Amino acid sequence: MTATQPAAEAPETAGETFDSLNPATDEVVGTYPVHTREEVEAAVERAREAARWWASLGFDGRAERLRRWKGVLTRRLAQLCTVVRDETGKPVADAQLESVLGIEHIAWAGKHARKVLGKQRRASGLLMANQAATVEYQPLGVVGVIGPWNYPVFTPLGSITYALAAGNAVVFKPSEYTPGVGKWLVEAFEQVVPEAPVLQLITGFGETGAALTKAGVDKIAFTGSTATGKKIMAAAAETLTPVVIEAGGKDPVLVDADADLDAAADATVWGAFSNSGQTCVGVERVYVHERVHDEFVAKVVEKSKDVRGGSDAAAQYGPMTMPSQLAVVRRHITDALARGGKALIGGVDAVGDRFAQPTVLVDVPEDSEAVREETFGPTVTIAKVRDMDEAVDKANATRYGLGSTVFSKRRGVELAQRLRTGMTAINAPLSFTGIASLPFGGVGDSGFGRIHGPEGLREFARSKAIARQRYTAPIALTTFTRKEKTDALVAKLITVLHGKR
Repeated sequence: MTATQPAAEAPETAGETFDSLNPATDEVVGTYPVHTREEVEAAVERAREAARWWASLGFDGRAERLRRWKGVLTRRLAQLCTVVRDETGKPVADAQLESVLGIEHIAWAGKHARKVLGKQRRASGLLMANQAATVEYQPLGVVGVIGPWNYPVFTPLGSITYALAAGNAVVFKPSEYTPGVGKWLVEAFEQVVPEAPVLQLITGFGETGAALTKAGVDKIAFTGSTATGKKIMAAAAETLTPVVIEAGGKDPVLVDADADLDAAADATVWGAFSNSGQTCVGVERVYVHERVHDEFVAKVVEKSKDVRGGSDAAAQYGPMTMPSQLAVVRRHITDALARGGKALIGGVDAVGDRFAQPTVLVDVPEDSEAVREETFGPTVTIAKVRDMDEAVDKANATRYGLGSTVFSKRRGVELAQRLRTGMTAINAPLSFTGIASLPFGGVGDSGFGRIHGPEGLREFARSKAIARQRYTAPIALTTFTRKEKTDALVAKLITVLHGKR
């Protein structure tokens, strides 16, 4: 691969195609190929050669290209937001918010890759004092990224950007609901990296994603449902391909007796209903201290009254991007009401054919679907607890563990540390998503591995340990000519160093 060789286009196919639709109107906004297994494998082979060239640029060369890429995204931000709106239905302002956060991550990864992944000296210890010890982080090679539809810019860039900064080539399969956003991002990258197919696009359905998993990539980064994540893992296990999984969540908010209730209520409403509730770290459950429960609920209800989903300019959020999710939202509300819950705002009738209006539920049993399962829609359950110990216990009583939020003036950090989640925000909604230096990921059925921050860069690199002998040791340990007195000396030395009671 030479620096003047043109980049290959995304694999073309004369076969099956599919349409991308605006979920608010069903208008066709684009038509894309369904790439076959052979076409996916060909893309990975092209990426393999491109990866060698990309890695050869070094940290500074890659950082310069990433700076130029974020410049393109920034200057063309309005166009990108329009593409996001057309494929997801979300308001342009929400599309801009996620795009701006994605740009921030490009900037951070490019700037910090050398510091995080560059060669580092390590102490060699007394017994190996004649050795110079170093660790460096080398690119994996080719990373396959399978992205979601709910945040089609911010979420996949959390993997793509860090994989690129670490020196890898990337083959990207966006969701079948947002292929146009993926195409836009890849074409913007090709403007600043025309020499080689370092970032390629493949489109299609689940079969295309499965083909990418089995195409010989060096790692898969997947964001989506827990069920699909398990399938990705099973397929990757056949070739021992490592994976990073960012799956679903059932994220709680804890409201202590001393919390700023206005701020907590506003965060709850925004976290539960923005993006039509289609947010993996969005608010789905709230546990409120009994002393402030009624006042808090009243504030949430009041703030929810003016929130509305729709396709007009006055709507705060758009349609459900994936139509089948409407049935899940409707089922969870129905189950909650049938089991004694009350809808203070919304209810079953709030779920329409394209849009779901806000629903606030109280008195919902902890074993109901609305509390146990990820709803991924504009609903929230609010429960009264006697104290924050009970709140922590109930918040942790889930197989998920992605994000969480705590509102407390005195005990915020303590409560945050006790929550079994990958990230926690204190006294602000979802603030960890906007801090590029913080790792992002979950535990349990929310997945494993981390994107963003130093941990995200290392996720897409392999550590390489090197020990170099600087001089011949006076005591030879690794030889069959070693004397008994040498062993005795070593025993005495290790006792002095580590044998104290």
